[in-house]
This record gives sequence, structure tokens and C-alpha cells, in this order.
Amino acid sequence: MTKPAESQNPQPAARSSAAQGGPPDRGRPANQGRRVAARNRTALITAAREVFAEQGLNAPLSTVARRAGVGQGSLYRHFTDRVALASAVLDENVRQIERAAVEPGASLESVLGVITWHLSRSTAFVDLLRVRGDQARTLSERVRTVLSGCLPAGHRLSPDDVMLAVAMVSGAVAGPTPAERERLALRAWRLLGVEVGPLRPFETAVDE
Repeated sequence: MTKPAESQNPQPAARSSAAQGGPPDRGRPANQGRRVAARNRTALITAAREVFAEQGLNAPLSTVARRAGVGQGSLYRHFTDRVALASAVLDENVRQIERAAVEPGASLESVLGVITWHLSRSTAFVDLLRVRGDQARTLSERVRTVLSGCLPAGHRLSPDDVMLAVAMVSGAVAGPTPAERERLALRAWRLLGVEVGPLRPFETAVDE
């Protein structure tokens, strides 16, 4: 009677990978999952900023999810409700302002350009900030810290002056589209005699 062949060891590939100094295969799916989650969160924040700027804070969250290219289940895994999503957008806006301030060659004018870009897209959040006073104060203080660091020595304006100017421009920003709001914001800055750099976001890529 022929003796049955011995069963093959089911783990040679894993041993080969380890022998070559590579990371265990089992670690890759978790890392990939974290990267996908980070990309989805970033996409949702970007989409929410756009949709809320176009349709207001009561825009359907399904529209935000579609714009981000994810399902609604993914949206609710990251953000429990509309307020949490809107708060995340505001926090990311300030993070971009902070990153713009430490960019090589950053200036008061360039940072004001980033601030103004966000002002023209954040009019829908005014009511939220009135309700969430603690968050509003925290975000405002972070922006003030940035502006304090950008002011050249001997500048005619103090940090409080610049913050007041930002508030005045924010109050003047109205209109049906971001482009119209940008136009009004730049006009307000000119009336105040304050130079502003190019209006732009300051987004950074998420690692692939």
C-alpha cells in the first residue's frame, strides 16, 4: 500500500517574507485601513466645506458623502452628527491657517489670503459658532496667535487690530457664491488699507 504523502507546511511564504526582512503580511491590511480612513476623513471635511458653502449648514449629509466619494456609513463612522462634521471643518480651517504661517516665506499678507479664502466659504458656520461659544473662542485665540507671530516689528496694526479687521471683513462677506464673497472680502480689505496675498486654501496631501 502506498504511503500517503506528508502534508505541506502551510507557512513557507510567511517564513520567506520574514527571512527577507520584510514586514509580516498581516500588518499591511491594518495600515492600509488607517490610510483609507484618513483619506476618507479628509475627503469628507473638504466636501462638507464645499457643500455647506453652496447650500448652507442644513444641506443633506448624503450630498456631502457623495461629493466625498464615500458612503453615508463612512461619514457617520467619522462624525456622529452634522455639528461634529461642521466643527471638524472649522478646526481644519484653522489648522490650514496655522500651517500657512510656518510655510517658508510666510507673511502677514499670505496668511490673510488663506484666512480670507476660508471666510468666503464659512458663512454657513456663523450660527454654529454663536451656539458653540467655547469652540469659537478657542478657534479665535488660535488665529490671534498666528497673526501675532506674523506681524513684523513696528507694524502699524496690533494683533487685536488685525483680529478686529478680520471680524469686520467676515461681517461684510455675503453673496450667493464663494466668488462673489471673495470679491466683497477683497473690497473690504482695500477699504481698510490692508494688503492681502492670493486667496487660497493650504491643504496638504494625505500619505498614500
